[in-house]
Amino acid sequence: MTTPAPKLQLTDDQWRQKLTPEEFHVLREAGTERPFTGEYTDTKTEGIYECRACGAELFRSTEKFESHCGWPSFFDPADSDAVILRSDDSLGMHRVEVLCANCHSHLGHVFEGEGYPTPTDQRYCINSISLRLKPSS
Repeated sequence: MTTPAPKLQLTDDQWRQKLTPEEFHVLREAGTERPFTGEYTDTKTEGIYECRACGAELFRSTEKFESHCGWPSFFDPADSDAVILRSDDSLGMHRVEVLCANCHSHLGHVFEGEGYPTPTDQRYCINSISLRLKPSS
């Protein structure tokens, strides 16, 4: 199955103008921020988590849970069409990468069957730097 083209397509130079070097590394080069350093790892603020690159709604605080893994964790995206899941066999292991469906920016990875008491038995392990929290009013 082929991945549809992103709705928002920018050149690397355009992304570099829009994002900080750290944001570019994670969002556009599939980097990972260090665990327990991200802005939203322990945030309990209610609201919507948007893609830092394009502003698309990705996750809601109601699906965020404490996984103690060092990154914000969600058990489901806000909308099933908000993210794209793609096989990732880098670093000598098989994982499932999570991308923003709107701009194809790297968000993190999703894991299953880890035993967390969530409705989906999934953990969307997302880099804080890939998100921007829009608090509820």
